[in-house]
Amino acid sequence: MTTPVALTIAGSDSSGGAGIQADLKTFAALGVYGASAITALTAQNTKGVTGIHAVPAAFVTAQIDAVFSDLDVGAVKIGMVAQAESIDAIASALVHWKPRHIVLDPVMVATSGDRLLAAEAVEALRTKLMRLASVITPNLPEAAALLDEPIARSEIEIESQGRRLLELGCRAVLIKGGHGEGRESIDYLVGADKTIALAASRVATRNTHGTGCSLSSAVAAGLARGEDLEMAVRNAKAWISAAIEAADRFSVGHGHGPVHHFHKFY
Repeated sequence: MTTPVALTIAGSDSSGGAGIQADLKTFAALGVYGASAITALTAQNTKGVTGIHAVPAAFVTAQIDAVFSDLDVGAVKIGMVAQAESIDAIASALVHWKPRHIVLDPVMVATSGDRLLAAEAVEALRTKLMRLASVITPNLPEAAALLDEPIARSEIEIESQGRRLLELGCRAVLIKGGHGEGRESIDYLVGADKTIALAASRVATRNTHGTGCSLSSAVAAGLARGEDLEMAVRNAKAWISAAIEAADRFSVGHGHGPVHHFHKFY
């Protein structure tokens, strides 16, 4: 029996709630073997980011090459890329290795509000990585930033931004509604032929650290297991909603604590 494998290309979170650590926890929770290529080290906890040390682009390439040359990677998740040089390296490596599925989470700002992507690197992300993606997973502020527009406030505006993001080359867009308002958190999966609204009750908790990382990783896990995109997104939405609902079982740190990746087990 073939073991499903997913590769995360992202930054490390020293507090374990987001980034590479959250991605690997998500893969494990969903029955997928996780590999990693680290783009940056962060000094980070539940209260904020106090330092970022970028990994040299050539070593990002070396990690990606090492994984693909040995493991049968079913899906790739890209998170924090930190700098333009890393984006160039990642894009070149993925063009070379041609993975079946790429989930791009355009991480720009941490839950704490700290910036994780250099402003000058946004254009590189927009032009070099988005065109490779099976699906991109921006939240409402990230979708607006990618288009240099105000944050969408209505379903019509969200779908319109999703359509314009498709024009940048990705095959689908999942706009996450966690930063929205109302009793429900609604994500919108915008494809070439239809838009699907995925709603879940909004959970009153401050423990949301790593939510975006984990959702995109859950989508990648589903794709690695052989699910089609709609099923992978639906299952990921259900899983992350349960992980947020269970987050208050933890008492970790003094800021925005992590979601509960292993809520099915304890």
